Amino acid sequence: MIALALLTLAIWLYLLFGRGFFWLARGTDEARSERRAVVRSENKESLPSVVAVIPARNEAAVVGRAIASLLAQDYAGDFRIVLVDDHSSDGTADAARMAAGAQSDRIAIVAARPLPAGWTGKLWALSEGVRQIAVPPALYLFTDADIAHHPSNLSELVARLEGERRDLVSLMVKLRCESLAERFLIPPFVFFFAMLYPFAWSNDSRRATAAAAGGCILLRRSAYERIGGWESLKGELIDDCALARKVKRGGAIWLGLTQRTISLRAYPRIADIWNMVARTAYTQLGYSPLLLGGTVLGMTATYFLPLVLLLSGGGAAVIGALSWAAMVVAYAPMLRFYGLSLAWAPLLPAAASVYLAATVASAWRHWRGRGGEWKGRVQWQNRC
Repeated sequence: MIALALLTLAIWLYLLFGRGFFWLARGTDEARSERRAVVRSENKESLPSVVAVIPARNEAAVVGRAIASLLAQDYAGDFRIVLVDDHSSDGTADAARMAAGAQSDRIAIVAARPLPAGWTGKLWALSEGVRQIAVPPALYLFTDADIAHHPSNLSELVARLEGERRDLVSLMVKLRCESLAERFLIPPFVFFFAMLYPFAWSNDSRRATAAAAGGCILLRRSAYERIGGWESLKGELIDDCALARKVKRGGAIWLGLTQRTISLRAYPRIADIWNMVARTAYTQLGYSPLLLGGTVLGMTATYFLPLVLLLSGGGAAVIGALSWAAMVVAYAPMLRFYGLSLAWAPLLPAAASVYLAATVASAWRHWRGRGGEWKGRVQWQNRC
């Protein structure tokens, strides 16, 4: 028991001090004020042109707010929007047109052609949007139909990209955290993502770690063309991180958190979040049963053993208590980021058990040939 206790404590000490301090929830979207001022005050002709490309499949409930937020951007340069209606059946295109109103000349609504073999639905829609841009811009803003951008978001993204000479800048938008299921599972989701891809490492050109968040990505057209466009990623389920890896091989990237640009996607039930995770979790493990087994063992040692040790008594309980305290310390900044009480911290192991079970379910779906199922499409069929 002492040996297990020391193993668990060593894991948490490594996570606290050896993994880029991911748990501090630093690296926000606040660009320096002087950079923002330059971007807002320069002549339109001197600023890079931007086109936002939005894939939308059955997003009528949220797309209007997303479009309105983009049309309200304070960016002084040329900025246009292309929304790709990906065979929606709920009036998504009509909702987008209604939201555009008098600014309809700034938005083009196009229909995606039928999904070809070998492509995931979102990447095909994004590719269709890029294809139908008549005058290619200097920068692409790839964003989702359920994202509401704060008014200076584009200005600040451009300021960071130009000021820091990056090829890609991305924001992990603030996910909705209102229902009990969201409060229980959304902060752990971001916590686990940052643990897997420490933002400080991703933003460091000397490290191989690379990540982006697909809801908000600003990308230079030159970098997009250098990597071969979306076609070079067409079968990727975790497309944002795959994009970041390709771009980082020849340029600099940046990923940060934001409080102000938000996701409108609601997850009222645990099952909704479960399905989101089960869609791609096994993909993240490279479809490897060995890595799946390692994940089960690793999460057991990291999140479940401290509680077992606490109840065991003796020296192991003392060490288990230290591991438990380290877990609470690590998780507290993410709870503060989401405005939640520290009373949620002891529930992190319970949340971890849900994510672990969803990961196993993701593997099961893959083995059954139902991998990547999303919005009525099976994105990946079992090829074994």
